[in-house]
Amino acid sequence: MSGRPPVRRRLLCALLSAAALLAAACSQPEAEAEPPARRAEAPLALVYNGPQGCADCASAVADLLRGAPQHYRVEYVGPGTGKPLTAAVLAEARLYVQPGGGQDLDRTWRDLAGSADAVRDWVRGGGSYLGLCFGGYLAGRDPGFGLVPGDTHGYVGSPGATVPDERDTVIEVSWRGRQRHMYFQDGPAFRLDEGAAATVLATYPNGAAAVVVAPYGKGRVGVSGPHPEADASWYDEKGLTNPDGVRLDLAYELIQATVSR
Repeated sequence: MSGRPPVRRRLLCALLSAAALLAAACSQPEAEAEPPARRAEAPLALVYNGPQGCADCASAVADLLRGAPQHYRVEYVGPGTGKPLTAAVLAEARLYVQPGGGQDLDRTWRDLAGSADAVRDWVRGGGSYLGLCFGGYLAGRDPGFGLVPGDTHGYVGSPGATVPDERDTVIEVSWRGRQRHMYFQDGPAFRLDEGAAATVLATYPNGAAAVVVAPYGKGRVGVSGPHPEADASWYDEKGLTNPDGVRLDLAYELIQATVSR
């Protein structure tokens, strides 16, 4: 004689068990939903999204910051965003990002010049500035915020440069002594003052500084000529391939070095 219950009892038990599991599942919060308190605790990053010639550059940085190991809340600032770049707005932020995308430094500087003193004072008081490609140029002087201990110049056309023109490409750099490849489009190199208190994270093949982190008063400045924030869509759009694969670890390392004290 079998110890199994009759078919009807087995069917009823199965239905009751399924109903109980469904009720328990429905009562659980969504696994990926982030608690409001946690969102409120995340540090605020401001990303400039004014008219500087690249519709996707600010959004790429915003996605990067939201997905970074240290999660950031992101707000756009600049002309057309409804949030001006002022001392009061900066006071609420942990990080300010000047993304890539511009083609005309003088034109963009006209939009930013009125905020220059506020940005410098904020960084000097403990804020963190991250400048990527065009934002790296703007960390220099004439025109620029004058945040790097030295100045910037175009890598393309410089002595020993491996990139002959302004087309989008993939460039090899030496990142902390490791050979890596990064997305590049006419980005700057950084000429540092002698004895400057700066850390060169990466150099171009000709030895010029490609990625730099430096103190500015109580704050810090991180700048990159290449684009560490470039995701797969950037490469796909231009038909480019990164020999290392499309990875964001260098971007995360640069962010962490820029906000660390």
